[in-house]
Amino acid sequence: MQRSTPVDPTKMGTGRAIAVLTSGGDAQGMNAAVRATVRVGIYTGAKVYFVHEGYQGLVDGGDNIRQATWESVSMMLQLGGTVIGSARCQDFRSKEGRAKAACNLVKLGITNLCVIGGDGSLTGANEFRNEWSELLQILLKAGKITAEEAKRSSHLNIVGMVGSIDNDFCGTDMTIGTDSALHRIMEVVDAITTTAQSHQRAFILEVMGRHCGYLALVTALACGADWVFIPEMPPDEGWEDHLCRRLTYQRSIGNRLNVIIVAEGALDRHGKPITCDILKNLVTKKLSFDTRATILGHVQRGGTPSAFDRILGSRMGVEAVMALLEATPDTPACVVSLSGNMAVRLPLMECVQVTKEVTKAMAEGRFEEAVKLRGKSFENNWNTYKLLAHVTAPDFIPFSNINIAILNVGAPCAGMNAAVRSAVRIGILQGHNMLAVHDGFDGLAHGTIEPMAWGYVGGWTGKGGSNLGTKRSLPASMIEEISLNIAKFNIHALVIIGGFEAFVGGLELVTAREKFEELCIPLVVIPATVSNNVPGSDFSIGADTALNTITTTCDRIKQSAAGTKRRVFIIETMGGYCGYLATMAGLAAGADAAYIYEDPFGIHDLETNVEHLLEKMKTTVKRGLILRNEKCNANYTTDFLFNLYSEEGKGVFDCRKNVLGHMQQGGTPTPFDRNFGTKMGAKAVLWLTDKLKECYRHGRIFANTPDSACVLGMKKRAMIFQPLFDLKEDTDFEHRIPKTEWWLKLRPILKILAKYKISLDTSETATMEHVIKKRGTV
Repeated sequence: MQRSTPVDPTKMGTGRAIAVLTSGGDAQGMNAAVRATVRVGIYTGAKVYFVHEGYQGLVDGGDNIRQATWESVSMMLQLGGTVIGSARCQDFRSKEGRAKAACNLVKLGITNLCVIGGDGSLTGANEFRNEWSELLQILLKAGKITAEEAKRSSHLNIVGMVGSIDNDFCGTDMTIGTDSALHRIMEVVDAITTTAQSHQRAFILEVMGRHCGYLALVTALACGADWVFIPEMPPDEGWEDHLCRRLTYQRSIGNRLNVIIVAEGALDRHGKPITCDILKNLVTKKLSFDTRATILGHVQRGGTPSAFDRILGSRMGVEAVMALLEATPDTPACVVSLSGNMAVRLPLMECVQVTKEVTKAMAEGRFEEAVKLRGKSFENNWNTYKLLAHVTAPDFIPFSNINIAILNVGAPCAGMNAAVRSAVRIGILQGHNMLAVHDGFDGLAHGTIEPMAWGYVGGWTGKGGSNLGTKRSLPASMIEEISLNIAKFNIHALVIIGGFEAFVGGLELVTAREKFEELCIPLVVIPATVSNNVPGSDFSIGADTALNTITTTCDRIKQSAAGTKRRVFIIETMGGYCGYLATMAGLAAGADAAYIYEDPFGIHDLETNVEHLLEKMKTTVKRGLILRNEKCNANYTTDFLFNLYSEEGKGVFDCRKNVLGHMQQGGTPTPFDRNFGTKMGAKAVLWLTDKLKECYRHGRIFANTPDSACVLGMKKRAMIFQPLFDLKEDTDFEHRIPKTEWWLKLRPILKILAKYKISLDTSETATMEHVIKKRGTV
């Protein structure tokens, strides 16, 4: 939606007041949303107020509604829960209570309310807005407010952000807090896995989700669970026998561990709850397995928010302020949502309506429809889980006679093994022989290739690095040896999992098809690199894990700086020429600046940054954090920046530097990377299966069209296959980055949240979409 005349964003809020409150259950990342709302509100010239203790604070007024300052939201980004407090509020449910709340807002001149909470909190906000005029009349009659005050506050604007660990709100791909809750759950699953394997145990884990099985479903995918019970899709009749058969089979093929995940709201087809105790008794009595049950409870709500939730909260906070300040009396109350990687605005009550439709569909036994209503992401997760979990590994000899080879290329990253595991298992289920190629293209040239059976990849989902081994070598120099081995091992298709080298290597293989007929086989490249620099995909496997590692380190460093006062840290991140990690970690950790190659900077910018920090040290926030991408500038090195800041800060602040190095590539993969890798691996092999049928000619495989060699990438909100050749146009080969990068649009937010006087481009605003129309007939 284009505006005819540009608006000065720093004047948009002049003379206006915004109140922000958190309501209902707490969720990690709420503080990031509060911080962004406060800072962007102040940036636009508006007054911003905290409402402490949710709606209760709104009703009680007094000290519960306090003006926020820039400094008052400092150091809250990394805190879990909600710093301004939340409460379930009975008073607000009555008209009398809402009238009190309205009176408190009118007295302070607040006509914009930003509510962060679940669907109940947001529905309450909408009701409050709808009866605003009526409440003003009640207050006028009672003499609580003057006619002048009523006129000044004639209408109330409402914008919602969904904070809920269950991801149970329709219209947004992710709610604030869901990703962090998955982090907590996976930490526990990983810890339980080690002890359970020592004793050959079956573990039953109950996770939150009274009405929504998202946490349980993603956990099951991310840890390769044997079974998951979710409210949206109760198991078929006779599930008890099926479950016992599955667990017995897993033990028979050498698995020492069984994992069953159950959502707290799981039911059978007759509406009876399926609990940890019921499952434990079943497994113990029928199979005599040593069985343990763990109910996670409120651990899932606790702890530090993940990088994803901090960025999500920050982006939603910015969009919420813009939506409030652009609203007219006719604009419906909206909720800021995430669609793919885009922030969108949706009518609040449409989203609430669809969310209620899910509950209704489940109550009426329309389970397939309930899964669809939850949205594309939920449906994809469910379909991938069904493919991988509710089957028994085929004991028959593969019937397709197809050999698919899998290799890792480039630097190792977390999540590669999850992609290999799902690719191997889906391939076996399709009847193919799956081959492991060790050490990248070198292994393909030297013939270090071996078959992979079902059990070969057991337990790989949670392992970091690359179990197959990986190298950066490109195939061009050994193309002849590679083609000979493709013929020798009778390889019919290739899955190449890796970073920019995987992309370039794939292109080299396709280019060599003219000379070497053996290379005329379908191939797919799955982007996996911490740098997130592969053309054709918004996200790469491994980038989320690296981002969390950097963010955690920055938290610790900020803590140290807060203790010593007047200290600035300069941190160098990985990424080659791609500034994704530095920018996103800057947003997630609250950095003062992030230097990257894609956003050129000079001595004047450095001078501005130093002056900004000198000013900052005069406030109560006496610390600074500067991120520098490793190849952002050949001359302004990390040492140069350290020396410059040290010199200029003399007498005001001192400096420290930290090069994070290879720790960014290591560690156990985050839930996002495990889940993403699992879905990518499965989708790649299913695509190859179809492509092989297309390319089968006269008893052999022959693929030489551009669309037989693709990158599988995540674009906006869909996983799509794009021919390698088509992506050449959008690639800067010298700097190993795509020419267009979606995340660059987030850089102004980073600068505004760090208090720079820059202009936020408001000519292009998120349009109001319609969730009901978007879903079509579903």
